[in-house]
Amino acid sequence: MSNQLPGALSIGIKRGGLEIKQFLRQKESVVFTLLFPLILLAIFGSVFSETIAPNVTFSQYFVAGMIASALVNTGFQQIAIFIPIERDLGALKRLRGTPMPASSYFIGKAIVVTVSMVAQVVLLLAAGVAFFGVNLPTKLDKWLTFAALIFLGSLVSTILGVAFSSVPKNARGASAIVSPVVIILQFFSGVFFIFTDLPGWMQQVAAIFPLKWLTQGMRSVFLPENFATREIAGNWETGRTFAIIGIWLIVGTFLAIRTFKWDRD
Repeated sequence: MSNQLPGALSIGIKRGGLEIKQFLRQKESVVFTLLFPLILLAIFGSVFSETIAPNVTFSQYFVAGMIASALVNTGFQQIAIFIPIERDLGALKRLRGTPMPASSYFIGKAIVVTVSMVAQVVLLLAAGVAFFGVNLPTKLDKWLTFAALIFLGSLVSTILGVAFSSVPKNARGASAIVSPVVIILQFFSGVFFIFTDLPGWMQQVAAIFPLKWLTQGMRSVFLPENFATREIAGNWETGRTFAIIGIWLIVGTFLAIRTFKWDRD
């Protein structure tokens, strides 16, 4: 058993390098993945530039939400769309027939998600600081919270993407099924609008899913402490944030193991 894990990890890292190369060769996908969040930031940041709280503009609020949303876009959405494509092309069936451990395939997916996500976050932070007055954290605990949210957020998004990849029946319908789910969650979770301004039923639905907690966690990192009073509970609920993300990590892993399909039905 001790010799299997390093082998699977080593192969997974190499698989991740291959996934990154394949991603970079798809120039349209690279441009859309990296620039679309910046385009949204430019539009919403320019249109909604009012101050929503002392020393907090909507642009600053929006940047925090977009960073959380980038995790879901890069992890959940891309994985849930690309896996059905690979399944329809027969790539998964061929990989399953090789000696490569199944875990190595998923490690490779996690690596390409992480690299793409880090690039998006860097670009969003750079644009936010340069053009929209976003203040970077000055305390170590904020950066630690940020790093934990990035790590757990990318991990849970990837795993949920793997689990959801079994829902589309074929590659042609994948985008039509996955993209609306992501868009709805973004609206419900306070990415495009101030969360407390949303109807109560939307807030309750959003609280079930991890994106709401990721956006709230990112706000706790990038917005002043006094903004916590604008949250539903009147504080950042950091412990609950990580607990709910952790629960979804467990649930997503269980669903991914039970439902993942290597071949078409």
